[in-house]
Parts: sequence; structure tokens; C-alpha cells
Amino acid sequence: MKILVTGADGLLGSNLVRELLLRGHSIRAFVQPGRQQKTLEGLAIEKFPGNLLNPEEVVNAAAGCDAIIHCAASTAVWPIRSEIINKVNLEGTKNIITAVYKNNIARLIYVGTANSFGFGSKEQPGVEGNPYKSATYGLDYMDSKYKAMRVVLEEVKKNSLPAVIVNPTFMFGPYDSTPSSGAMIVALYKRKVPGFTKGGRNYLCAKDAAVAIANALTKGRIGECYILGNENLSYKEIFTKIANTVGVKPPSLAIPSFFAKLYGRIGSLTGNLTGNAPAISYPLARISADEHYYSPAKARKELDLPQTPVETGIRESFEWLKENGYLK
Repeated sequence: MKILVTGADGLLGSNLVRELLLRGHSIRAFVQPGRQQKTLEGLAIEKFPGNLLNPEEVVNAAAGCDAIIHCAASTAVWPIRSEIINKVNLEGTKNIITAVYKNNIARLIYVGTANSFGFGSKEQPGVEGNPYKSATYGLDYMDSKYKAMRVVLEEVKKNSLPAVIVNPTFMFGPYDSTPSSGAMIVALYKRKVPGFTKGGRNYLCAKDAAVAIANALTKGRIGECYILGNENLSYKEIFTKIANTVGVKPPSLAIPSFFAKLYGRIGSLTGNLTGNAPAISYPLARISADEHYYSPAKARKELDLPQTPVETGIRESFEWLKENGYLK
């Protein structure tokens, strides 16, 4: 199968491309012109430079392909409101849909985010179909990803778009060149995390997400969403796992929610005045106080989502970051 992969040089995309190659697929990576694709070096893939916001380039990139896996997205959380974040995540997805129709693509895998569903507690974790709750944070990243997912689902309903939606939680793994989740590992390794708030998240290995997405090319149901996740962990628990894995002492200070939110308000105010991204904005401080827990049961059942211990992804991320000079 010939597959167009957008966002192929990101954390998820880099692991996904390798999984697809192992299965014998032919890969065309849609990449930003002039951007170094460090994580794709040496791979037997075709690179197609283009702009996701240019409809013609997207359509041309998909020519001759059997499937599209749309991983590309703007995950920026600063500024809180941003026109470019909305354009990339919403208009970019609409361009991908157009490319599906014009090239008679057999299947589209849209990579969303678990945040597009209402989160829950460890006892009652969030599931597919839960009403969207993250609008309360006022982040264009979360809002635009939710809107883009709704566009995909509406196209399935109205025009029979052959799409399956996957919604990963927070991923750890190698090839994290930005870094994204790797930034948390680096901060803990360098003892720059003073403590933990009361909230938590669901975590999984990026390689497990890649396996489930590759499976979705032939498994899963059109028009269905699948939360890709594994372990629901408080920030204290995940910080301890990371610290133990990389060989440092975990933070022991419990940070009250009101203090975290006050710090976030100051960060947002400073960021707005200076134009520089704060370490913690007010929305991120609010998120850190909430429990963003999810159940991946549906993906385990229908997409054969693996459940590798999160420590494995942390270890692989740490080793890759170390080998590539991110810990200096």
C-alpha cells in the first residue's frame, strides 16, 4: 500500500513511518520545505515538500496513494489564541479531505487528540463520545483539534468520507526532536521540576500508538473514534516513573492548585507583556490541576492497541535524547 503521511517527522510520525516500513508499505512523507527532517534521515521513503495550507500541493502529494494518515498539527499552546494554529489544524484538515476525494483515497486515518472527549477520573475514565470539556481552558490548540475532528465526522456522515479517527493521549518515545514530551524528561533529569500538582493524565508509548494506527488501515470502523492510551497516572506518579527511569531523585513537593494557578496567571500576564512564551500559562496551570484520565478499551479491542509499560517509552525517549545531545 502506498501511504501519504503528514507530520512524518514528528514524534508520532517518525515512529509510525518506521512501523509502516516494517510492514512493507511505500511511504510518501509530506514535509515542510526547507525544514530539516532529522528523524527521517536514512529511511527509504519519498519526501514531498509542500504547505498543508496550499490545497493544490496537498492534492498533488496524495496523487497515486491508497491511504492518507494525517498526523500533522500545530500543538502550540502559546499564544493561547492564534490564527495560524486554527488554520493549520482546521483548514489543513479540510485540504486533506479534499485530497481524499480528488484522488479517490481508500482510507483516511485522522489523528486527533483524546482531549476532544470529556476526561474523567481513574474510577470512571473518559471514553469516546463523552462531551467536549476542554473548551473551558480557552486554548486554540484544543478547540481547533476538536473542530477538525467534528469536520471529519460530519464528512463521513454526509459524504461517506472513508475516515477512521484515532485520538492519542500523552506519548513518550524516541525521535522526539522538538522535543515535546521529551521536554518533561529533560526538565526532570536536570532537576528543574520543583514539585507536582494534584492532576494527572493518561500516557502511552508512541510505538504502541504507531502500531494501532497502522492497524487502522485495515481494522476499525469508518466514522469511529478510538482513544489511544495506556496508563492513567497522577503527576506525582509519572514524575516518579521518569525520575526512576533516568536515575534522578523525583520531586517531592506537593504544589497546591491555587498556587499553581496564581503562578500561571503571572506567567500569562508576563507573556502578554513581553511577547515571550511563559514557562506556565494560566490555561496550563488549570490543566495541571485536573484529572485528564481516559480509557483505551475500545482501541485495545478493535485496533489491537498494544499496552507496553510507559517506562519503556520513557527509557527509549531518554536514550534518544541523550544520543542526540539534548541533555547537554
